[in-house]
Amino acid sequence: MPTSPSKNVIPVGILYSVSGDYAVIGREMLNGILLAIEEINANPNYDFTLAPVVRDPGGSLDKYHEYCHDLLHRHGVRHLIGCYTSAARKTILPLVEAANALLWHPARYEGFESSNSVIYLGATPNQHVIPLLRWLLQEHDAEIYHVGSNYVWSWEMDRITREAVTAAGGSVVESKLLPLGEEDVSELIADIITRRPKVILNTMVGKSAYSFYRAWHQASQHQPWLNQPLKMSMTLCEPEVQLIGAAALEGYLVSASWFQSIDNAANRDFLRCYRQRFGDQVSPSVDSQSAWLAGHLLARAIARHGNAEVDGVRQAVLQDEMDSPAGPIRIDADNNHCWLTPHLARCHAGKLESFWQADAPVKPDPWLAWTDLDHLGKGGANA
Repeated sequence: MPTSPSKNVIPVGILYSVSGDYAVIGREMLNGILLAIEEINANPNYDFTLAPVVRDPGGSLDKYHEYCHDLLHRHGVRHLIGCYTSAARKTILPLVEAANALLWHPARYEGFESSNSVIYLGATPNQHVIPLLRWLLQEHDAEIYHVGSNYVWSWEMDRITREAVTAAGGSVVESKLLPLGEEDVSELIADIITRRPKVILNTMVGKSAYSFYRAWHQASQHQPWLNQPLKMSMTLCEPEVQLIGAAALEGYLVSASWFQSIDNAANRDFLRCYRQRFGDQVSPSVDSQSAWLAGHLLARAIARHGNAEVDGVRQAVLQDEMDSPAGPIRIDADNNHCWLTPHLARCHAGKLESFWQADAPVKPDPWLAWTDLDHLGKGGANA
């Protein structure tokens, strides 16, 4: 009996922290890319298979550097998928650039970066923080107390927020940034009670965020005023809602390019396959979906180009368009970032329910070069 020719095996480096401070996010992102690779390898239309080489840096920047170097120089990897925090991405980027490799970066981030060695699949500021601030300025008094994690993500979110709301007559009354992993938030909540802002903007990540949500909810039992401010998050996602508990997160507004509640055929198929593979107890996030998307875009680009050579794959992905679970997407040739459709959701009974979405995919503007921050309060979204 004739046998089918063997397929070319292409190693793909996977760098996700499935242990450590933000492990719950890392596990779901790893699930997303592994699901995509299984689907790709089962597809008879591809004459190659992707072989994941998985490493868990545990949230350690030193380990991100060590494992990235190992993947590039010992395993010969030329395509890497990974990183959740911008600190991790910035740690490995010089290695990726020096090796002429390509990092497929699924996480939303603060912008102000554009490397030829990165395909950015996560939302840029004009696709996540700007829609949320625009809604706020139209619907609410923008007197904001910002709580975040002390690294580049929250630094830039703070700067953008201050510039946008100040121009519209609002204010950021205080910004408190805690070290990554800090779980003592008692002084922070006490200061918020003293200042009594109208809005809380949360850009914390990992255990710091989880401690804040829980401590706020507990304190609100004795300080009824804590139920009054509008609460917004730039990082909260479905697996964290499941982890933290619905009661502590009721009413939070969240901005992202994908939620489980988006109703389209591609998203229904994605959620069905995800749960069939990993079980009904799992809860994918926007970053899980983007990690899945990274795998499929990589495979489509390899097939279009004919091999996994980096320069050719980079050019091939710029020619692709896809109806994804998040809606129609494509990579912008100007900056290697993804066209995405912004969504706003409200946390209710443990679910992030989308209540607004942009009319069409939005061109990524990582440098906010075309975004007019002085006029965000005019026109736009309504809940």
